[in-house]
Amino acid sequence: MYVSRGAGTRTAAVVLGAALLVAGCSSDDGGDKENDNAGASITQQPKGTSPFWVNPDGSAAQQVKDYEKAGKKAEAEQIRKLAEQPAAEWIVPENPEEQARGYTEAAEKADRDALLVLYNIPHRDCGQFSGGGAADGDAYRAFVDSVVKGIGDRPATVILEPDAVLHMVDNCTPEEFHEERYALLNEAVGKLTSQKNTKVYIDAGNAGWGKPDQIFEPLQRAGIGQADGFSVNVSNFYSTEDSIAYGKELSSKVGNKPFVIDTSRNGNGPYTGGNPDERWCNPPGRALGETPTTKTADPLVDAYVWVKRPGESDGECKGGPKAGEWWADYALKLAKASD
Repeated sequence: MYVSRGAGTRTAAVVLGAALLVAGCSSDDGGDKENDNAGASITQQPKGTSPFWVNPDGSAAQQVKDYEKAGKKAEAEQIRKLAEQPAAEWIVPENPEEQARGYTEAAEKADRDALLVLYNIPHRDCGQFSGGGAADGDAYRAFVDSVVKGIGDRPATVILEPDAVLHMVDNCTPEEFHEERYALLNEAVGKLTSQKNTKVYIDAGNAGWGKPDQIFEPLQRAGIGQADGFSVNVSNFYSTEDSIAYGKELSSKVGNKPFVIDTSRNGNGPYTGGNPDERWCNPPGRALGETPTTKTADPLVDAYVWVKRPGESDGECKGGPKAGEWWADYALKLAKASD
């Protein structure tokens, strides 16, 4: 099995088969108090602190409701730490236009920005736990077109293709696919940034992988010049301090572009035990990191965001379910470790 030096970014929460039925989202600023759906009591964070939308019907919100029904109030309050923070919505290949429209409409109704992830590049994840992606370049173009149409003029922040650039640098993705991938990423950036209120951040690896000298030129080829910036630490565990250092060094090589950091599970830093090749996959003893906010420790950091959805599995390792599936026990451990 090939192991990426990205060591965990490929864990991206593929929510296949578990996508929210976006047409039914309750999304007003205080949550839908009249609705008995999951997460009816979940509210938005103050907009001045975090402009991103909290999905009141997500897996964590459902878990809160389930624990409350079972009389497990302590557990419900722990999972509420996850449910009441904005986390990214990963657009799956089925009905991408409807998903993008549903999420952005719900976010706009709550006067928030939708945080979306596109993770459907052909030959994705080198065939590992989150392998798959569009069948070919034309299928990917159609996917992006559908997402763009679904977003429209509504506010959205898009994390573009975790691992896609990294896996060309480390040759996990065979060289024969590189030229097409660069072209697809460039086209996707162009289409998304043409939208009035859409920001785009191309994924750029993490502090535990390589050096910025190895990835800055590939990022340029992928379209960083026309993007709003790049993302680091997606689905990974490196500390915010280390991520800022990595991001600032990389930024200096790509026109001082700003970046966002995935802080969803980096509260205790990376796991250093067990098999080094699987330290990225459902590591024990991790904790939630900084809650999503645009009030960061450095002016080059546009936001701390939860790109990986805490509580969703990295893959079928250490007793976990398939990548992207909700894992209540792991979610509870993350929350408890964050007291």
